[in-house]
Amino acid sequence: MQSSGDIVHLDLGRPEGREAGYLHPAVIVTAQRILDASPTVIQVVPLTSTIRAFHTEVVIEPDPANGLEQSSAAQCQHVRAVSPARVVDTLGNVGPLALAQVRETIAVIFDLP
Repeated sequence: MQSSGDIVHLDLGRPEGREAGYLHPAVIVTAQRILDASPTVIQVVPLTSTIRAFHTEVVIEPDPANGLEQSSAAQCQHVRAVSPARVVDTLGNVGPLALAQVRETIAVIFDLP
């Protein structure tokens, strides 16, 4: 079962424009209560190892709990819904602090309270 904050490898298929694509790491941002109900779609934020100064990205440093091998940026501007069947494997979990930062950034992008 997936958990909120899990870093997973996704098969995102062929990208269009600036979309993330192919086999790509991402953070699951779907609420745990939704994940517990076995949804047919989950919400994810792709990760990139290209660190930019974008205010729409959250840098996540590698540690044993998240399974990352290098610093990565959660591209909150690319939040997307995907089928759970696209999950290839799970690397680890970003933890509650980084997950909260990603969700807060998404809230800013969507102009949510």
